[in-house]
Amino acid sequence: MTTPPGRVRRAGYDDVPTLMAIRSAVRENVLSDPAKVPNSAVREFIDRTGIWVWEEDGRVLGFSAVDTRDGSVWALFVDPAWEGRGIGRALLPPALDDLRRVGWREVRLTTQAGSRAERFYRRDGWISDGTATDGDVVFQKSL
Repeated sequence: MTTPPGRVRRAGYDDVPTLMAIRSAVRENVLSDPAKVPNSAVREFIDRTGIWVWEEDGRVLGFSAVDTRDGSVWALFVDPAWEGRGIGRALLPPALDDLRRVGWREVRLTTQAGSRAERFYRRDGWISDGTATDGDVVFQKSL
């Protein structure tokens, strides 16, 4: 799959409403309680680690972020109208580089079992490491 025309850049506070809209628009891995990820949490990630966005024609179409405190992927979401174009694949590497820079050698994440995200991570070489208590698949990958 070829990467669409656009650019990856760091998110700023002005991007928060768009990031929240993308996160609430997803069809899979839907938040059971959207209040658990308020605007303030997104701002904290912008300050702590940074959030990467895919921008195309002046519009943010997806974003990624990792948590450097625990070596996990915190977010990788693409606006459903723009899925399947390689945006997620372009957003994951810069986020993983953030973990490498602070010394992590392995990354972990959880995602909904049977989802497109599960298939995405398996194709990308992630290894299943069991099932979380909520039924999500736990993945790990060496950096």
